[in-house]
Amino acid sequence: MLFARPLAELIAELEKLPGVGPKSAQRLAYHLLKATDAEAHRLSDAIRTAKAKLRFCSVCQNISENETCEICLDSRRDRTTVCVVGEPRDIAAVERINEYKGQYHVLHGLMSPLDGIGPEQLRIKELLHRIGENEIQEVILATNPTIEGDATALYLAKLIKPIGVTVSRLAHGMPVGGELDYADSATLLSALEYRREM
Repeated sequence: MLFARPLAELIAELEKLPGVGPKSAQRLAYHLLKATDAEAHRLSDAIRTAKAKLRFCSVCQNISENETCEICLDSRRDRTTVCVVGEPRDIAAVERINEYKGQYHVLHGLMSPLDGIGPEQLRIKELLHRIGENEIQEVILATNPTIEGDATALYLAKLIKPIGVTVSRLAHGMPVGGELDYADSATLLSALEYRREM
């Protein structure tokens, strides 16, 4: 055994975190072992508090400390537009640009048949209920430009369009400041397809 059992168990748990491989898990474990007892307790307390106090917003499914999140409670936001995202962290990305003033809906994943994730595992029923119960006029599909994101967006568009609500999708293409010779073919194809008149 390379590691003492408690260290091996800590590494194994850290490896379960998204984006953390074996080497990163080892570095994190050793870092935590060097931490003071107070630092380690603060970290464990923060995890326990977050698990105990956070829930999903009853309206948009975002993470919230209360039954309804701050964005849904904000009366200044446009209630006729809903931006659909895959994960709660995607809301932070859209909010950073400080331009979108509508509401959100979090699916908590994207369709991925290979991983056993179909429409039933996502918060699609809640989205359709919101559209049916409210004055929503446009749904912006802001899922990632991946096979899973595109499949989810296509599926949602087919469900929502017959209701009579406008469905739009974020454009894909060249990033601002990007150079053509560094762009992959999928990015260039998307940029060409979604070009606009000047």
